[in-house]
Amino acid sequence: MSASGPGRPSLTDPVVPMSRQQARPEVAARVLGEYLRLLRKEQGFALKDVAGPIRGSIAKVSRLERGVSPPKERDIEDLIRFFRVSDERAREIRALLRQAQESPWWKQFSDVTPEYLRRLIGLEGAAVGIYTYENHVVPGLLQTPEYARAVIRAALPNAQDEDVERRVTLRMTRQRLIHSPQRPRVVALLDEGILRRPVGGAAVMCAQLEHLREVALLENVHVRIVEFDKGACCAPSYPITRLHFGDGGPSQLVYVEHIESAHYVTRASEVEQYRVVLDKINQVAADRRRTRELVDEAIDGYRARGGGAG
Repeated sequence: MSASGPGRPSLTDPVVPMSRQQARPEVAARVLGEYLRLLRKEQGFALKDVAGPIRGSIAKVSRLERGVSPPKERDIEDLIRFFRVSDERAREIRALLRQAQESPWWKQFSDVTPEYLRRLIGLEGAAVGIYTYENHVVPGLLQTPEYARAVIRAALPNAQDEDVERRVTLRMTRQRLIHSPQRPRVVALLDEGILRRPVGGAAVMCAQLEHLREVALLENVHVRIVEFDKGACCAPSYPITRLHFGDGGPSQLVYVEHIESAHYVTRASEVEQYRVVLDKINQVAADRRRTRELVDEAIDGYRARGGGAG
């Protein structure tokens, strides 16, 4: 069977082409799922044919193949038997399973972080591109500690100080990604309202916008402001993040966060709909020069309100 596209695996490739650095749990789960899908396709099985052997539904098989659900050892062993793979390929599949079950660094924050957000953090680490639209706050990857603290306090007014600080620590640790050797390309499209909303007060906003101005100078980070009169025609009322991958699993997914939950979009047709929305927002967003002007204007406004001397 031929490869499913550039950078995508085929059954003639080794199942574990990943280096130690690449072998993050999320990457391994995605690559494992893709190979299980290729095995199923090669043998002519439909999703419903595979559901029975793992005592599940078509949806369960689909989630496993897309890397949405963590793989379970019992299910993988049942599929190895069902597909009658060779001993060599079975060893490779089990190696991927072990990699997928390793504990990531952010596991230590599981007591203060919902599962849907922990999964996003893991997927960010596997992405080669992160494209996000935010309409309410600066994205977590670009926040200062003081701004993050204010955002968390507003969302969780009854949280203990220790829990707030652990969340801030998680957010700051997460930001190492944009400076790492494997740093992804980050495109952040920010509604103009974010500049005008005084999260934490004038001093916090002044420092946050100065940080935003600095981080936008990084080669891999592109910040664009969506002005009120330009975004009204196409900007949604909720944030969207699209992750693009080059790890051998499905090439992209979309993360849509709600108040108490989040929705992961992995079906190609639905992902394409969100991609089109993000592209439209990107087309109307201010260019680098105009974005800098808008950020500078906002900084001047907060300084005039006592936000710092500059």
